[in-house]
Amino acid sequence: MTTIIEIDTPHGPARAHVHPAEDGPRGALALGHGAGGGIAARDLVAVSDVARAEGFVVALVEQPYAVAGRRSVAPTHQLDAAWLAVVEHLRADALAGLPLVAGGRSSGARVACRTAEAAGAHAVLCLAFPVHPPGRPEKSRLSELDAVSVPVLVVQGERDPFGMPPPGPHRSVVTAPGTHSFSGDLSKVTGPVRSWLAELAAH
Repeated sequence: MTTIIEIDTPHGPARAHVHPAEDGPRGALALGHGAGGGIAARDLVAVSDVARAEGFVVALVEQPYAVAGRRSVAPTHQLDAAWLAVVEHLRADALAGLPLVAGGRSSGARVACRTAEAAGAHAVLCLAFPVHPPGRPEKSRLSELDAVSVPVLVVQGERDPFGMPPPGPHRSVVTAPGTHSFSGDLSKVTGPVRSWLAELAAH
């Protein structure tokens, strides 16, 4: 049964939709949404399902601007501060005692990377990480990915106009059909995520 928790942050109330693990639980996965979408994005829902099957409690987190019904995304520092407030609350309550994997899609993946150390994340999952704005490779955000010192899995659309990150020392990159929104069957997204989470849980 899903539990919806409203959490006060420095920038207004956020909302966490907490889904129990099917077994276990062995870990926790907190996922943030993209700038233009919400937690109902099909890849977030599909990844949540496989994570729960692998014994992870999943928290889908709505940023305060989304809860308030605003369309324009909040500034970076507000997103990060709100995310950290949510994670702190969840780790003291619904996710207490569980090793945390932080992540999200697009903007949510960037937030998870920037805050990984402060959040105490054991690993980071990035769905469609926006390496640069479309057609602007000189505006690279790769430093946000490179700064993460824990294991990272990036699942990227093979034709994503936001770019393709390279693998790194702690970073695996897999491709799936589609652009910035994955297309068709999501098994090319969920399969690698399931394997990666199972390996993390085993350790």
